[in-house]
This record gives sequence, structure tokens and C-alpha cells, in this order.
Amino acid sequence: MAVGGDVDYERTGTGYGAQRRPDPVLAARIRRALGPVRTVLNVGAGTGSYEPQDRHVLAIEPSAVMRAQRRPDAGLAIEGFAEALPLDDDSVDAAMAVATVHQWRDLAKGLAELRRVARGPVVVAAFDGSVLSQWWLNDYAPELLAAEQKRYPEIAAIVRGLGGQVSVETVPIAADCPDGITEAFYARPERLLDPAVRRAQSSWGFVGPDVEPRFVAALSADLASGAWDARYGHWRNMATYDGSRRLIVSRP
Repeated sequence: MAVGGDVDYERTGTGYGAQRRPDPVLAARIRRALGPVRTVLNVGAGTGSYEPQDRHVLAIEPSAVMRAQRRPDAGLAIEGFAEALPLDDDSVDAAMAVATVHQWRDLAKGLAELRRVARGPVVVAAFDGSVLSQWWLNDYAPELLAAEQKRYPEIAAIVRGLGGQVSVETVPIAADCPDGITEAFYARPERLLDPAVRRAQSSWGFVGPDVEPRFVAALSADLASGAWDARYGHWRNMATYDGSRRLIVSRP
């Protein structure tokens, strides 16, 4: 396990900025949840994809490789961990954490820290592992989705950890979603054959060495023969997909 989390982004994080670009649907939901705040703390910030550009943002990110991929005009990013935030109580108007809580060593402690430092809303974008197996990828790489389900905390645990007045909403995934999570390619199966796309999905690092080549071979063959489209072609026509993405908002 990497220091501060379950993924070694110093080794695997190169290229995330190109493949994991902000999805406007999720970005709009986050902005709406933050409301008219002035200062925002982004924890587990990665490359800073979802940071509102019109607010004062402080980013906490343990990986130097990920911090180096931030926009030149992005807010200050410092090394740190969710479980020990280097801020005083009630020191920011709001806090956010996007696609990161499943990588923390201590979920409850990290969520408590978010709530401790934020005077106002805490916005967490996470994944509901209980619904992952409902899409076609489960027929090609069930081990991958099973590994993700083990990593993802229950949404109820996030709600409990944040406390306060909490809401949970499903964030639909568009067919052209630019944020390269696995579900972003539900209508574009060919994209999952690109090694650069898979390298920006940490889940492939949690399966056996035989899973990825077997997946590539099987999907390639079925796309070439037309078998994939015969069985799953209707997924190409879905403008949006209500998959595992959830937005959890806690207000004191």
C-alpha cells in the first residue's frame, strides 16, 4: 500500500491529467452544493479537476506526481493527508473530496477532519459499489468490479462519518463523459482497449496479472466480430447512465 492511501500515484499517476478531465455534469453539481462560499479546501485533490476556479482553493494532495499535473493557475497545493489536515477548526467555508475517499487509510477519521475544518458544506463525490455489477463490463472483467466493490466504502458509512444534515444524489454519467472512470465508457467500449485509458483507472492494479490481457483479448474479439454490439449495442444509444456516482453533501 502506498503511503497515505491504497494507490502509489508516484509510480502510476503520470497521465491522469490527460485522461481524467473534469466532467461538466459533476462539476456543476459540486458548484451547486458548495453554494456561495469564498474559501474551499479540496482534499485528495489529485490534479485539481473539479476545483471551482472563481473561489480561493487550498488543495491537499499527498502525491507529488499528481500535484505536478495541476493547471498553472490553480490554487495552492500542499502535501498532506485527509486523516490529519494541517488546518485549524472552522478555517474554511467549505470542503470537498472527489473520487478519493475509497483510497483513504481511515475513512471515519478523514471525514471527521473534513467536517472539523469546514464551517459550511462538505461535498464528497464517491461511488456506490453495490450497483457496479449491473453494467456490461461485469461480463468481461468481473474481478475488476469485485475489487472495486471491496475498496468502495458504503454510502451509509460516508453519511455517518460526515454527520449534520446530509443529502445523497445520483450523478448521471453522460455518454461522452471526459472523466475517464470505467463507467465513463459504457457507450464507448473501444476506448477501454486503450492502455492509456486503463492506466488512469487505479482499479486495474487490484486484480491478478491475467485479468487485463484476458479482458483486452475478449473485448477486442467481440467488437471485431460484432458480438458485443449484438448483445450490448443498446448501451451506445444511452445518452446518460445512472451508475455508481454519488454526491454526498453534509451541512452543519
